[in-house]
Amino acid sequence: MDQKAYLVLQDGTVMEGKAFGAMDSTCGETVFTTGMTGYLETLTDPSYYGQIVVQTFPLVGNYGVIPPDFESGKVQVKGYIVREWCREPSNFRCQGDLDAFLQKSGIPGIYGIDTRRLTKLIRRHGVMNGKITQDISDLPGILEELRGYTIQNAVESVTCQSPRTDAPEKPRFRVVLMDFGAKENIRCSLVKRGCEVLTLPAHTPAEEVLSYSPDGIMLSNGPGDPAENTQIIHEIGKLYQSGVPIFGICLGHQLLALSQGGKTVKLKYGHRGANQPVRDISTGRVYITSQNHGYAVDSDALPSHAQVSMVNANDGTCEGIVYENAPVFTVQFHPEACGGPLDTQFLFDQFIKRMEEMR
Repeated sequence: MDQKAYLVLQDGTVMEGKAFGAMDSTCGETVFTTGMTGYLETLTDPSYYGQIVVQTFPLVGNYGVIPPDFESGKVQVKGYIVREWCREPSNFRCQGDLDAFLQKSGIPGIYGIDTRRLTKLIRRHGVMNGKITQDISDLPGILEELRGYTIQNAVESVTCQSPRTDAPEKPRFRVVLMDFGAKENIRCSLVKRGCEVLTLPAHTPAEEVLSYSPDGIMLSNGPGDPAENTQIIHEIGKLYQSGVPIFGICLGHQLLALSQGGKTVKLKYGHRGANQPVRDISTGRVYITSQNHGYAVDSDALPSHAQVSMVNANDGTCEGIVYENAPVFTVQFHPEACGGPLDTQFLFDQFIKRMEEMR
């Protein structure tokens, strides 16, 4: 018989379901993602550090576990919530099922709850802390634990500990990738365009970064509150002044804006999923993008040399910035998204063109 499990939210809501994955308890910031596919990329995306992820699509796990599709070396979420998980996955690349994968990774999950209701709760009340547990006998104690939970040292917890190099057979450019929680497909997107990619830890000083004589610098995605990374923001400001082309994605986009005097704000429930529409201000064209962020750059607090280039077509929040006094541009969404959509992969080609022009 499947064991009962409970999701307890910070507002006192208790939802009963059944346990899968690791038979353990966990606390985290409860967020939802609307992607219909890409659950392996979601589970292994470092940007989800400290969070319990709810999949709004009702059936998850139908193509099993495929390690080559991972965005990092391990599961990054703190807990996983689905309506139903597939017990008999079918795919020629499949190497196991979701339950066994979560068990091996030590990540608790819960299924059989009304994920539609849960998503509507989060949309209405905003992101809340939650706990997956098999025991709710001390509900007041659980609620006190949830009120005190915060995501701490997020970037430090997911960045690499030493440099790493990936390169094609005949590299044309050298790109330094600042690892704030970089997804694997950022590296892949650069390598297949002829770049030698040197991945460096998040706190690498600007002087050391520039000592590698990069043709370009990539600022990666990552988790947590961007404003907490004060030293990293200071070093990015130095990189900005170097004249080396810079391309920032997600957290990298936010950190670059902060380095130029901008501000970030926390969104009510964030943008997470593979179907977020983004409008290019200069052309009016709308692209469908993959996103995973809980913070956004405040468009009204940017310096005069920073111009908003793209906005979210749903809520008007900042999705892209072009800097007029440096070869620098950034986006909030994920053009490298593995599993799609692929609408904005051309941004990597624009980055390559910037590096060509600066040679």
